[in-house]
Amino acid sequence: MARTREFDTDAVVASAMEAFRRTGYEGTSMRDLAEATGLGSGSIYAAFGSKEGLYLAALDLYRQSYAVPLTDLLRSGGDAREVIREVFVGAVDEIARDGSLACLIVAGAMERARDDVRVGQRLRSTTRSLELALFDVIAEGQLRGRIPSGRAAADLAAFLVTSLQGLRVMGAIDPDRAALMRSAEVALSCLD
Repeated sequence: MARTREFDTDAVVASAMEAFRRTGYEGTSMRDLAEATGLGSGSIYAAFGSKEGLYLAALDLYRQSYAVPLTDLLRSGGDAREVIREVFVGAVDEIARDGSLACLIVAGAMERARDDVRVGQRLRSTTRSLELALFDVIAEGQLRGRIPSGRAAADLAAFLVTSLQGLRVMGAIDPDRAALMRSAEVALSCLD
């Protein structure tokens, strides 16, 4: 007879997500995951099938915890320039606050996306949702005359997603808030 789970799955995935953010997929062993989650490796395998299964669950949680709030903020109906700037400032603040925790989107892209179709699909879906939210805000801003229409909204949105992820990469190297904000301001100048 199968035993019922005696742990909070959401808490386990959250703990694993933080472990993957600290040391990446390859750098996080099953022992590390067991220590982070408080579960034995057998329980992890029973619940998630594999280390990769737990990683995929962590990517899904990361999207819900970090990417969805960004798209919600972008779609909040505020002034296009102000809301996009708020997204960038928030990202810089997060990076500067704790540069030791990697963005799972960037880390996953560098470490797993080429070799794992499911990881690649999740990363594309997450970045695409952010790009679409930016597109909507920029297109609306262009219609209202708040953002010049000299460049296509789709191109600006793609550039801003690239810039945002670039800030995360550079922040992993040096989480100097002032330097990151200078780069963010240059990126945001595409909306002038």
